[in-house]
Amino acid sequence: MPKAPAPNVYDAEPIPEAARAEIDRLMQSGDLFRYTAPEDAPVSLLEREFAAMMGTRYALAVSSCSAALFLSLKALRLPRGAKVLIPAFTFAAVPSAVVHADCQPVLVEVGPNYRVDMADFEAKLTDDIGAVLISHMRGHTSDMDAIMALADARGIPVIEDAAHSLGTLWNGQKIGTIGRAGCFSFQSYKLVNAGEGGILISDDADLMAQAIIMSGAYEHNWKKHDVLADAVARWQNRLPLYNLRLQNLSAAVIRPQLAEVPRRVADGRANHDCVAAQLNASPWLDVPPPLPQEQRAPDSIQFNLMGMTDAQVTAFADAAQAGGVKVQVFGMSADNARAFWNWQFIEGGVPDLPKTRAMLMRACDVRLPARLRQADLDFVAGVLLGAAEEVATDARAYGT
Repeated sequence: MPKAPAPNVYDAEPIPEAARAEIDRLMQSGDLFRYTAPEDAPVSLLEREFAAMMGTRYALAVSSCSAALFLSLKALRLPRGAKVLIPAFTFAAVPSAVVHADCQPVLVEVGPNYRVDMADFEAKLTDDIGAVLISHMRGHTSDMDAIMALADARGIPVIEDAAHSLGTLWNGQKIGTIGRAGCFSFQSYKLVNAGEGGILISDDADLMAQAIIMSGAYEHNWKKHDVLADAVARWQNRLPLYNLRLQNLSAAVIRPQLAEVPRRVADGRANHDCVAAQLNASPWLDVPPPLPQEQRAPDSIQFNLMGMTDAQVTAFADAAQAGGVKVQVFGMSADNARAFWNWQFIEGGVPDLPKTRAMLMRACDVRLPARLRQADLDFVAGVLLGAAEEVATDARAYGT
């Protein structure tokens, strides 16, 4: 019997049919700029609908999640060179946004469960920290109760990088609504796909007013946003324009997908938990459980390789790829943008973070989109289990 083909884990779901008529209308009119229409442009409607979905007062659609992070930090009015605490396990765009906002990233250790090491967080949350930017990397939520309690006690604002966490709940509250602002991504590998794009949400009218102007609402275009006029008018001509707007075509692609979010979240969680249960049956593979307060919305799976040497880790990744499943080992993939030692743009260099380094050297990443079916899940799990057993068998045979 021929071997089943490996599932395609890279393509996103098809864009809903409802987007096609709106895209065609926009293409016929050429009306792609968000501020051309006097009201109810597709981007404006997206902002209104996303805010309603998240239960927040305001939303601002922008060119990327990185742009949303940058604008959030700038809107905090931090002094140049202010220190911003971030997890050491995140994507390079996060410390880059801090640098772009003229601030200094301070990296916090992350444990083997991919979440912030709270002892290191508390030790580094000193009086010279201007803000905390918590990245829920790959959708893994750190202890937000403890983080908010410590930050609130010092009056330090918290920004949430929720690029991977649309649909995740913490104690029943939507991730991205816990801190001062939440930032989401619409890049193709995220739950909602526009190729590129992002959105910033907040209940803070003053923060949002500044972000709106800096995003590129020149002259009086800010009046087309659902935000208090007094909050925005006082910033008129007082802030630089960075032109980080989203365009109408992107909004037309995104809007019909919002209705798909609950189903994608449920399917993604079921898929993740199905594969996790199979991987956790192996002594060589460990999928850390969610924290008790966390209800995740995963579209990928992360697991740690247990008791393997560097050579065995490489052999495992090679065997999995030969079987049809691409495994990224964060710390052993050359120039990986998620390995903190590669962030050489940070002024003063990166610190020694032994816990995070040890985790990254054994932490694996495999895409597991919500559209996969049971046969696909079993294929992925079977290849990973087989690769681990092959490495273990070779090690026993040669006494290594």
